[in-house]
Amino acid sequence: MERDMSSPHLGSHAVVIGAGMGGLAAAAAISEYFGQVTVLDRDALRSRPGDRAGTPQARHLHVLLAGGLRALCELLAGFEDDLVKAGAVPLRAGLDIRTERPGFDPFPKRDLSMRLYAMSRPLLEFTVRERIRTIPNVAIQAQARVTEIVPSQDLSAVTGVRYSDEHGKEHLLPADLVIDSSGRGVPTLELLAANGRQPPKETRVGVNIGYTTARYRIPTSQTRDWKAVLHLPSAPGTSRGSLLYPLEGNEWILALGGRGDEKPPGDEAGLLQWARQLRMPTIYDAIAGAERVGEVLRYGFPESIRREFSAPESESFPIGLLPFADAICIFNPVYGQGMSVAAQEAILLKHLLADPLRSSSGLALAFFKGIEPILEAPWAMSVLPDFVFAETTGERPADLMQTFKFGAAITRLAARDADVHKLMAEVGNLVKPRSAYREPEMLKRVLAEMSAA
Repeated sequence: MERDMSSPHLGSHAVVIGAGMGGLAAAAAISEYFGQVTVLDRDALRSRPGDRAGTPQARHLHVLLAGGLRALCELLAGFEDDLVKAGAVPLRAGLDIRTERPGFDPFPKRDLSMRLYAMSRPLLEFTVRERIRTIPNVAIQAQARVTEIVPSQDLSAVTGVRYSDEHGKEHLLPADLVIDSSGRGVPTLELLAANGRQPPKETRVGVNIGYTTARYRIPTSQTRDWKAVLHLPSAPGTSRGSLLYPLEGNEWILALGGRGDEKPPGDEAGLLQWARQLRMPTIYDAIAGAERVGEVLRYGFPESIRREFSAPESESFPIGLLPFADAICIFNPVYGQGMSVAAQEAILLKHLLADPLRSSSGLALAFFKGIEPILEAPWAMSVLPDFVFAETTGERPADLMQTFKFGAAITRLAARDADVHKLMAEVGNLVKPRSAYREPEMLKRVLAEMSAA
């Protein structure tokens, strides 16, 4: 479909599959460029924050990085105020989060001039969803399970989706653009297979991670100089790590994580004992006398997956179809990157659609090319540390050991130098690219540090 230059719209109707963080961000991004946007989700969506069956991982700890927050604020003006009103807990990066890193227990406390917010995934998703509902041309339809992305007769494009409603009745919904933010990308993969197209090239990294989650009321009797604690494992000797984060309603959410035989147990006595064996006692001391709220939950994550739809075979990618967020890249959740990357992808999509010469025929390939620099940093910052463990499966980079030494040198510099510490936090929060480490002056310092080690 070519763009009507007399109209701001690229098409009359767009459909987004999935009302999770990726789908909601995508809907906000495209709302200016289509006459109507319909978001379909298979779950019942409550009128208040709450868990839902389609996102079982939402009951566990989620982190919105600074880069993700900035992207959401660009998509939804004033969104930071929405979070504050909803009860999200403000955190000053470098001051309110105690970081226990091997060799630096704790890492030096400094004001890194970066504000974050801690909240439950249901609260964040609900807050975004309520803002999306205020956009006049966006409709969110719950209990709508997409069964098929419908191709054109010649298979060169997509023309809409079929879905079943809460009563099992089938519907056909025409669309000029279909965004697949279903989580695993199954609708897109099924369409490609049914049409005889090549599947995307996949990179898989097996991590075999399990984590246990519990919530606690924050005791008023304790004196603390932190709001959150990040305990990094002494890898490769042990994979045991933990994060204690504040939530709305004066609660903590505890996440204990490990790999293989070190996966934490699912009972309270077991998780307390497991936490007690961490290198530092901070987290155990905090929760040992605290009142637990709700049940103890476990979650397993087998592998990270990155799909390259921009490979040569995707030159014939169906017009009007766009896989998005987890449909393209599924990150190891212990690094807390997925939601923030999805928000940044939405910003890219919005900028692409703003090009008056952009047509739907070239949108997907432009998007696939544009997301590569967005994915590069979070993928490297999750996959490379995973390769510290011998049990991790997947192709290891040839320069892996040199990369580890490079990272260790940056960490040592950051412990001594506030400017390097801030840069490390900005890269980790997806505010700056990893290439910032290789700016001439910075690279010179890192190489000197590596030589002196």
